[in-house]
Amino acid sequence: MKVLVVDDEKVIVKGIVFGIQNDETEVDTAYDGEEALARIRENDYDIILLDVMLPKLDGFEVCRRVREFSQVPIIMLTAKGDDEDKISGLNYGADDYVLKPFNINEVKARMEAILRRTAAQQNRKSAGKAEDDSVINISDMRLECNNKRVYINNKEVNITVKEFEVLELLARNPGKVYSREKLLELIWGLDYPGGSRTVDVHVRRLREKIEEHPAEPRYVQTKWGVGYYFGG
Repeated sequence: MKVLVVDDEKVIVKGIVFGIQNDETEVDTAYDGEEALARIRENDYDIILLDVMLPKLDGFEVCRRVREFSQVPIIMLTAKGDDEDKISGLNYGADDYVLKPFNINEVKARMEAILRRTAAQQNRKSAGKAEDDSVINISDMRLECNNKRVYINNKEVNITVKEFEVLELLARNPGKVYSREKLLELIWGLDYPGGSRTVDVHVRRLREKIEEHPAEPRYVQTKWGVGYYFGG
């Protein structure tokens, strides 16, 4: 397993590295947001421990940018206990959060839980997706599922991995209404610590990117009081 630890406090980094590094775990470190982003682009990590308060780029911004090209699991490390900060981290794409000061055993337990969840999600997706079903064409939209790209009128639209997964699920089942809770379960997993607001935020951002008129969506539509569905 390869882990990246990002924190500007070297004492904290040293403590985490000491607590998780062993023969089966390789640990890299970074001390600011720009360094972290560069390392993530250059390496394949199994999981990232990411502090919120960082120089150059804060943890939220790092998380947001990472989600544009990778779905690597991210645990936010934060000294802030305010619920809004937790929600912000999850909505930017974090998988979990740990409040400082923390017990290293708690961090290790959270890491193991996320890695189990990620492996289970990948197994479900692999089992449910046929090899010849890697491209979805609906009207003027094309989804290339292997490389997670979406095109409208042959023009590529830049969306995040999670936004693509929501769009792909809906597009594979046009007209079927999914509740927020069901989308959260299918896309983020049963033990994801965020709530239905996470789904709403991703749908809103997705609409802003793919809809000509986001307030009157054509593709991702709302069934009021129930959830979302693909209209096409």
